[in-house]
Amino acid sequence: MTDRFAAVLARTDAAAPPGADPDEYRLALLEDTYEVVAGLEFVTPVLALTAPDPAAEAVTWPGTPVLRVAGLEDLLRALHDLGAEQAAIVAPDAPDLPALLLGKLFRALGSGQVAVCPAAGGGLVALAARLPAPPWLDGVGLDTPDAPARLRAAAGTQGAVRSAPGWHRLRTPADVSLLDPGLEGWDNTRALLAGH
Repeated sequence: MTDRFAAVLARTDAAAPPGADPDEYRLALLEDTYEVVAGLEFVTPVLALTAPDPAAEAVTWPGTPVLRVAGLEDLLRALHDLGAEQAAIVAPDAPDLPALLLGKLFRALGSGQVAVCPAAGGGLVALAARLPAPPWLDGVGLDTPDAPARLRAAAGTQGAVRSAPGWHRLRTPADVSLLDPGLEGWDNTRALLAGH
């Protein structure tokens, strides 16, 4: 067990491309994103659910903590209760996210209280924080369109919010065009899309 945790915050819906089963697509994205998190060295992977979801739990490795939470703030509190001093929360629809970007978020916490990986088109791919999380994080989630700007304004202190390079999420059927076939990983999503 480490004092660094990374949690994928699962959701129960996904806008699948034509011909793909929405639930299979959601689970493929989730499993690939979880595999990125679970592959990080010196980081404890976690799956976070906002509703019961046995199919999502089934994608995790044995021994992975599975948390039921109401949202981002609740999840950060739960991770702190598990012993986390630093935590990253990752959106479940970034199957080809380079692990390097998550590493950059944790490194950015050396000088900031919070670090963000902005999502193309608004919102966040991931957010990392030193725990206990600062109270000004409340009210901002991964899907908040102007999350980086809102966090900087709420922090009120220059340098409290650090930014890593951005990445993309697969939020609409057209977003599958953002996947780079040359990148390693995202095997489940790749296999599912190849069948359609």
